[in-house]
Amino acid sequence: MLTERTIGNVFIGHALLAFALAVLFAEWRGWPARRALTLGAVMGAFAALPDVDVVYAVVALDAGRFLGNGLPPSAFWEAANSVHRSMTHSVLIALVAGPLFGVWTLRGRTPRTVATRSVAAAVLVGLVGVAIAVSGPLGGIVMGAFVVVGVGIATATRQWTDLSVRTVGLAATIGLLTHPWGDLVTGQPPQLLYPFEMAVLSERIVLHPDPTMHLLGAFGIELATIWFATLAVVVVTDRTLWTVTDGTAGLGATYGAAAFVLVPPTLDVSYHFVFSILAVGAACGVLSWYRTRPRLPPVTRPAAVDLGAGFAYWGIALAGTTLALAGYAAVYAAVWL
Repeated sequence: MLTERTIGNVFIGHALLAFALAVLFAEWRGWPARRALTLGAVMGAFAALPDVDVVYAVVALDAGRFLGNGLPPSAFWEAANSVHRSMTHSVLIALVAGPLFGVWTLRGRTPRTVATRSVAAAVLVGLVGVAIAVSGPLGGIVMGAFVVVGVGIATATRQWTDLSVRTVGLAATIGLLTHPWGDLVTGQPPQLLYPFEMAVLSERIVLHPDPTMHLLGAFGIELATIWFATLAVVVVTDRTLWTVTDGTAGLGATYGAAAFVLVPPTLDVSYHFVFSILAVGAACGVLSWYRTRPRLPPVTRPAAVDLGAGFAYWGIALAGTTLALAGYAAVYAAVWL
């Protein structure tokens, strides 16, 4: 979820930051909640699109080697990182591709519509050609995946929403543009000006000289982004979170004791930290549900799922994870620094 090699460099925060910005903008413009959430989902999907570049690892490595020959997972990420955060993370590519994905949502089969979509398709194919010219066949594979998946998102948007072409184009462009900045603290800086060789940043931003504290800071940024998206949903749907009144979330603070027994995590080795702290947060949500669930007779069944309550339990799980991070950071700083 949060580290260079934990869950494939794919940050949920990329999508949720764009989601929250879109939802709050739509709320500000007076859109209904459902339409605002739809815009958020579309913009979030495009914001996650650049990480499709890890598809190269599937091409470069024989998947069967992972199953039969004991190839370590790190080999997958090493292959993926050879192209990760390059062409698909370029702000120049975003400025070209975003509007074209919007054009792809044109409805109808009039000659003008068909011609316009054909021009958009030709330019998108041209982006693949540029990638091949600059980065060789590898560039073509990565950019081709980027274009295909982007067109897929645009097609689904056209079929399942009533968002206008301009709205989708702006959502796609802004979503793509928001993506690279979340990568600045977790690995090699993205190539923001690809296909040009000019580098805007040569090194990642270091939050703390201690590698574990740096990881905790990156985790905190991710959690803050998730909170931002959660609160955006609260605002647009007039829901409330029970995290203030339910003390179950406070159990997360006990995770601080893990600092005594876990090998200090870093960006390179963090599986044990990430999965255990998420498990603690999830346990807080489950325990809160268990404590507050209605006690129904065996033959009684609820007519519908209470989504409002479910969202509140999500908030409790998120609060539990946040307190777990604070507890772990406090103990680690006291013991190891």
